[in-house]
Amino acid sequence: MRSKRKTNIIVYSISYTLLIAFSIIMIMPFVWMILSTFKDQSELMRFPPKFLPDKFSLKNYVEVFSSVPFLRYYLNSILITTVAVTLTLLTSSLAGFAFAKYKFRGRNVIFKTLLGAMMIPFPVTIIPLYIMIYNLGLVDTYLALIVTGSVSIFGIFLMRQFIVTIPDDLIDAARIDRCSEFQIFRIIVIPNIRAPLSALAIFSFMGTWNAFLWPLLVVNNDEHRTVQLGVQYFTQRYGDLMHLQITAAAMAVIPIVVLYLLLQKQFIEGITMTGLKG
Repeated sequence: MRSKRKTNIIVYSISYTLLIAFSIIMIMPFVWMILSTFKDQSELMRFPPKFLPDKFSLKNYVEVFSSVPFLRYYLNSILITTVAVTLTLLTSSLAGFAFAKYKFRGRNVIFKTLLGAMMIPFPVTIIPLYIMIYNLGLVDTYLALIVTGSVSIFGIFLMRQFIVTIPDDLIDAARIDRCSEFQIFRIIVIPNIRAPLSALAIFSFMGTWNAFLWPLLVVNNDEHRTVQLGVQYFTQRYGDLMHLQITAAAMAVIPIVVLYLLLQKQFIEGITMTGLKG
């Protein structure tokens, strides 16, 4: 018994040591990037490189904001991402509820067709999407960036897999109590899918915030330019200023890290439950 316990302690110690080592290796580039935003050009290009800056300064951030309208890009991305994520959560949860708890003709066929559509790469759909947006007169508008990110097939699938586990008796009892279908959705369904909703929110936020190819096609001016386009535009304009490029890139990544830290518990719970309830 003692020998087995000793063996378990050794195995756990080695496992945690390896996990910590790999975690440090994975996070080091990000930490290096953040610290580099406080260095000037000469300090950044110094050899051998120095991990910590000689003096912490926000000069790079001020220069980036003053060089290009980065605040405008941030506001555009925040607006587009917030609306798109909200619509994604709403459409995914409603559609998932319908597929999980309503019986109608062609339900399985429609759901399997949606799953099949998940296999189609996004670049394949770019040309027809652009033609549709152009014919609707939405090119160079916020709607062109929001509409394409307001529905997620993966989100529908994820919500359906969770909602199907909610007991039908609970929903039937609510109907007996004269609750409307929307009340059932709001009072019973939503509280039971908060974890997967949080996970889907992070996935949707990352996808919309980091989108580059589609905004590049439908946006032509600064008024609707997003953060990712702003970073690319900044790189083209100040390609020789490495310290400012790193600062601009860090500014585009920081909101995602902040969101993950705020929803970390729900995100991990949602991912874990997804594996159990597939």
